[in-house]
Amino acid sequence: MDDPTNSKEPDEARMGKKGDRPYWVLILSILVRAAHQIGAAVFLSSFLFKDSITLPGFFLVLVLVSGGILLITESIRHRQFFRELIGVSTIVKLIFIGMAFHGGMAVKLLVLSSFALASICSHLPKNVRHRLIF
Repeated sequence: MDDPTNSKEPDEARMGKKGDRPYWVLILSILVRAAHQIGAAVFLSSFLFKDSITLPGFFLVLVLVSGGILLITESIRHRQFFRELIGVSTIVKLIFIGMAFHGGMAVKLLVLSSFALASICSHLPKNVRHRLIF
């Protein structure tokens, strides 16, 4: 009987190119990710509980700046970030949040969908998360 693991193409052939990332960038990205999640939690709650919570400007800046830093730290390691599944999902997430922020249809659904997409894609196995889409 054939070994099913031999019938697959190598994981490296399907994944984007990787580069070296200094250790301090990894530590920085962990701290920035924590700040981003705090800001994102307030951002999400401001949309879900619009009547009782307004989005403080500090948390909007925190989400935007930390998200930008995370994109930079990820693109240092993953050179084809925006061609990978995680990069495409990031673009889709930004489109959803932009539509919600500017008063698109189904605001709560757009924000919840973007957070669900981010959560699912960030917890996928590495060989799926960094698989090249195009």
